[in-house]
Amino acid sequence: MNTANRITLARIALIPLFMLFFAKWPEWLAESSGLIRFMNDYGLCIAIVLFVLASGTDKLDGYIARKYNQVTNLGKLLDPLADKLLISAALIMMVQADMIASWVAVIMIGREFVITGLRMIASAQGIALAADKLGKWKMVLQVAAIIAVLLSNIPLQWINAIRIDDVLMLLAVCMTLVSGIQYLMKNFKALRLNDM
Repeated sequence: MNTANRITLARIALIPLFMLFFAKWPEWLAESSGLIRFMNDYGLCIAIVLFVLASGTDKLDGYIARKYNQVTNLGKLLDPLADKLLISAALIMMVQADMIASWVAVIMIGREFVITGLRMIASAQGIALAADKLGKWKMVLQVAAIIAVLLSNIPLQWINAIRIDDVLMLLAVCMTLVSGIQYLMKNFKALRLNDM
């Protein structure tokens, strides 16, 4: 296994850790364990660091794979899977913590299901559908919005009254929809033409 794939696997391994520290544990459990008390007091800060670290490895593994000619079929499978798992885990945990509305998570996660389904159909026809630029911008906006929400708009709350986390999340939802529709329109035509 090459370095790029190891980094991708490390990103996947960080996801359950992120969820573990993000979770709010019951008070009765925190009273009986110093570790659980620590996780309740500082877990969100650690979860943010883990999310930023995991998000950062997305660019790193891609850079290493291209620079050192380590692009593999396993990497092509694991890299987008790791992205989807990380974003989905964060969104689900944030809905549970009442940090975002559930419809935000449904739109973002639903888009990934639809695009993955389209890619599976294309794969069955022998067509490889590559990610496009809008999809990459969508990922950047989603990561920025999630980080802003996790930080509760800190330190920007002291600069102005506008909630940058809400603005970023709205932009991320819009980009998710636009990139999904554009991807479907562009690639659905290719699938139809291939069927003829």
